[in-house]
Amino acid sequence: MMVNVRGRGVLAIAPLLAIALISCGTPKPETPSLPGESLSSPSLIPQGALVYGSSGQPVNLEPGNITDGNSIIVQDQIYNRLMEFKPGSTELVPALATNWSVSKDGKTWTFKLRQGVKFHDGTPFDAAAVKFNVERWWDPKHPNGYRNAGRTYEIWEQIFGGFKGDANSLLQQVVVVDPLTLQFVLKQPFAAFPSAIAAGFFGIASPTAIQTAGDRYGTPGSLAVGTGPFVFKEWRTGDRILLEKNPGYWQSGLPKTDQLVVRFVTDPAARLAQLRAGQLDFTVELTPDQRREIESDPNLQAITRPSYNVGYLALNPSYKPLADVRVRQAIAYAINRPAIVQAFWGDLGLHDAHFLPPPLSWARSKTLKPYPHDPQKAKQLLAQAGYGKGLDLELWYMPVSRPYFPTPKPIAEAFAADLSAIGIRVSLKTKDWAAFLADRRKPPGYQSFMLGWTGDFGDPDSFLYPHFGPGGTSDLGNWKNEKVIQLLNQGRATGNMTARGKIYAQLDEILHREVLRLPIVHSQPLLAKRKTVQGWVPSPLGSEPFETISKPK
Repeated sequence: MMVNVRGRGVLAIAPLLAIALISCGTPKPETPSLPGESLSSPSLIPQGALVYGSSGQPVNLEPGNITDGNSIIVQDQIYNRLMEFKPGSTELVPALATNWSVSKDGKTWTFKLRQGVKFHDGTPFDAAAVKFNVERWWDPKHPNGYRNAGRTYEIWEQIFGGFKGDANSLLQQVVVVDPLTLQFVLKQPFAAFPSAIAAGFFGIASPTAIQTAGDRYGTPGSLAVGTGPFVFKEWRTGDRILLEKNPGYWQSGLPKTDQLVVRFVTDPAARLAQLRAGQLDFTVELTPDQRREIESDPNLQAITRPSYNVGYLALNPSYKPLADVRVRQAIAYAINRPAIVQAFWGDLGLHDAHFLPPPLSWARSKTLKPYPHDPQKAKQLLAQAGYGKGLDLELWYMPVSRPYFPTPKPIAEAFAADLSAIGIRVSLKTKDWAAFLADRRKPPGYQSFMLGWTGDFGDPDSFLYPHFGPGGTSDLGNWKNEKVIQLLNQGRATGNMTARGKIYAQLDEILHREVLRLPIVHSQPLLAKRKTVQGWVPSPLGSEPFETISKPK
């Protein structure tokens, strides 16, 4: 099915690309949210509202309890974080914290908080509110953590090593010094701690609202209360979220629009069609082959987001055949990644040997080369591992387009075609986005699956610790390598950039050899807006506030 420079599969790339183009070129019908009303009916959009086309709905609106970009984007409009990032960059700027400092031993971070800020419900923002939020993410026994209702706060464990009481927990204590001063006491130095706590997952919510809503907080029909530029008003499941301007926002003159509507449009072709029709004002996760259509429309402008991501194929070693590294390496040799990237991303995609994207090249090994496309080598490895007659493999693909995989199903079909050529019989599977994310961590997990990551702060730790550190491999049967953990912790504790680069280069080589998350692409995501929309500065990170965006009234 995929291009193969050795001959096999060249004739079959046309059907594959046809599938991709069909999936991107024909809007899918959408189910009305109310009897007799189309989701795109102008009567359902407040006049003058700024309308954003999301590739799917959030998992929830509860900070600290999400990992996906669709949730982060909506949460970024409702909540502020201690620090945020300069538009279009990974540079930290003050937000709810006005400044921060670290002790001489690197273990205690002190944050001075902004005075006079209030949550949308009128309650005051202060150090006690931050402590409440952090401790409900960190402490499994927190009375308002609602773990018994399914809250997992998995991203906290992935970034900060563990929960309260765990041996690997980086955080040891949260101390309220005074109403506007807070301290985080760490187990060991972590130079990137301010950037990590500024990641889009960790918005600060109203403690009063959380206590009022209980375990329904952040779900459709309940509350979502922050200090951010927009106030949550309504969530129509499968359709949209309505946000309104926060009249008491602490940043003068913002937001620039009175109402923001987040529409859930899963199909890229439907998003572009609605953008062209004026039903959306700006949108994301478009497919590379839609760029020509965007550029041919005088009312639209194509935009590319700075590349700071990785799309990967995860291979779960808890599935017996994949426990043998030779089988995982055989899959790396079998998949013609350069041809797949060229077919589906064109010049908006890059394939290399590394999990870290190019902006973090200082932390990558200088000697690694990608696994070449070599089906014969792949077959030899399978035979050596005892699978000369092939094996069965379930491959789960995402039901929504993401920056790293804009058309997941056709890409998965390309993987399956290449794997079938070496005797691996692939069954493609998918499910609802929220369930897809959650169920991959339920033992025994998926045998293999497509996923990816957009960095949430400007450090290698943003990519490596959540995927390979403590808690980060629960979707890989809790795979563990003591050397990997040692290097991850060394990287965190080391301040010198050159020394850190050498540590992460060692990690790069181990991960390349182990083939647990096989890097497929670093993409330059394609976005688009109507030319009348002003003030949108796409971020390379997963978080992105819309407070500076406006359109003519």
